[in-house]
Amino acid sequence: MRRAGCLLLAAVPLLATAAVYLATSENAGTAQAQATASQQPGPDAKSLAEQAADDELIADLPPGLAAPDKKELAQKIVASAENSTLNWRTTYAYVEDIGDGQGYTAGIVGFCTGTHDLLTLVQDYTKSHPDNGLARYLPALRKVDGTDSHEGLDGFPAAWRQEASVAAFRTAQDSERDSVYFDPAVRLAKLDGLGTLGQFIYYDAMVLHGPGTGADGFYGLRDRAMAEADTPSQGGSEKSYLDIFLDIRRKTMKGDDVHLDTTRIDTAQRTFLYDGNLDLRTPLEWKVYGETFRVP
Repeated sequence: MRRAGCLLLAAVPLLATAAVYLATSENAGTAQAQATASQQPGPDAKSLAEQAADDELIADLPPGLAAPDKKELAQKIVASAENSTLNWRTTYAYVEDIGDGQGYTAGIVGFCTGTHDLLTLVQDYTKSHPDNGLARYLPALRKVDGTDSHEGLDGFPAAWRQEASVAAFRTAQDSERDSVYFDPAVRLAKLDGLGTLGQFIYYDAMVLHGPGTGADGFYGLRDRAMAEADTPSQGGSEKSYLDIFLDIRRKTMKGDDVHLDTTRIDTAQRTFLYDGNLDLRTPLEWKVYGETFRVP
């Protein structure tokens, strides 16, 4: 299996708000609404009133990537890049050290022992399922958090694979993926005026680069793209903005020895964009690592 990388946890982003007009590719020309959108989302980034206004705005938009069929498609495309498969459900049990300095990488979006998200997942899961097979590793997971160490984790890969056979643990992985990566990415993409493809591009970036505020984290990448082009909600071209966002992602990946292969952009997301498929319509065909994938 190929793994493209691990996830980073973000600090609470700083407040930066602006009044914007939102129009997605799915409803452009038919619905424009004024909203107050933060540059970076976070629990303290907005007032409750502002969050409620955003919620109301998003509720009036098409579901986009959050539609069940599109969400399923998103997991398949990510899995093609992360594990060279469309059967993403087989990756609940995935676990290995890929030598990227982040310890063990595991599960459906590459939770890592070195980047805190795997620890958070196991801690939360243990609260509701205290007798699970991973609970005994919590002391060691806390010690190795932020490092690539395996100290105290003898037998951990086997325990992870075994726990992945438990439906509740698979559900826990889904919940962690959605609350930390999928939902924030889709929400912010909608506030930026992006259609289904743009929402996926944000989600894939969140998975690969992590929800970090540094220059190479997701929010940093977005800041850099917005410095060069307006988002659709700011009156810019959706295609032009996404093209620049992908350029910045690609350059960032090329500067990282772990992410030198950029086919998930070059022969997948960029292909969809240049085909004008902003709604991520199927059938789809793309290539990652030279391998062709198709969804009818």
